[in-house]
Amino acid sequence: MTNPQTLTIPQSELNHEIIFPQGEFWSDEPPLESNLHLRQILLLIQCLEWLWQDRDDYFATGNLTIYYSPNQKKSEDFRGPDFFVVLGTTRNQNRKSWVVWQEEGKYPNVIVEILSDSTAQVDREEKKQIYQDIFRTPDYFWFDPVTLEFEGFTLIRGTYQQIEPTEQGWLWSEQLKLYLGIYEQQLRYFTPQGELVPTPEEAAKQERQIAQQERENAQQAQQVAQQAQQRARQLEEKLRSLGLDPNEI
Repeated sequence: MTNPQTLTIPQSELNHEIIFPQGEFWSDEPPLESNLHLRQILLLIQCLEWLWQDRDDYFATGNLTIYYSPNQKKSEDFRGPDFFVVLGTTRNQNRKSWVVWQEEGKYPNVIVEILSDSTAQVDREEKKQIYQDIFRTPDYFWFDPVTLEFEGFTLIRGTYQQIEPTEQGWLWSEQLKLYLGIYEQQLRYFTPQGELVPTPEEAAKQERQIAQQERENAQQAQQVAQQAQQRARQLEEKLRSLGLDPNEI
C-alpha cells in the first residue's frame, strides 16, 4: 500500500495579495427585501416589455441606481427606485445605472416602490418628496406585496395629488396609458378596456388555448359536414328506392 502524497503550497502563494476588480460597479442598490419583492419587480418589467414589444422608445428596469447630482458626481445625489420607466429614450439594456446628465437630463416618467418594513417610511416620505420636487416624475405609485397597500400620485402643478381609484381599485397612469391594480395579490397592468396585460408565459398559454380551440372548432365543423353529406346520401338512396331520380326533383 502506497503512502498518500501531501500537497505542499508555497508560502509565497499563501501570502499572495487578493486583487479586487477595478472600475465602475453596476449599481449602489441594496439587496432586495424578499423573493416577493423580486418577483413583483420582474412582473412589472416583463408585462410591460411584452405589451410594448414593438416599441423601442422607452427604458424600463428595476432596482437600478439613478444618479442626478447637479455637479455630475456619482458620489452624491443618487436614489434607486424599485421599478421605473423612462419614455422617449432607448431600450439599451447595457446601462449599468441611469445617469441623468448622460441621458439628456431625463428622469423617470413612472416610478413604483415596493414597500417593506425597512423602507416604507422612506418611500412614503423622503423618496416621495424627491420624486416630486427634484425628479418631477409625473406618476408615482407604491405597493406592499404583503399587506397589499396600494396608492398612486400624479403630479399636478408641481405637487403630487392622490389618484382616485376605480370601482375595481385600479389606478390610472397617464404616462403609461394603463391602469395598475391588484390581481391575485400582485400588482398588474390593465388596458384602458379593462383587460389584464399578461406575462409572456400567460400570453403563450393563451395562444396555445386559442390554437387548440380553433383545432377543435375545425374538427367539429368537419364532423358536421360529414354528417350532412351522409344524410344527403341516405336521402338520395331513399328516393331512388322509390323510383325517383334525385336529380330531377
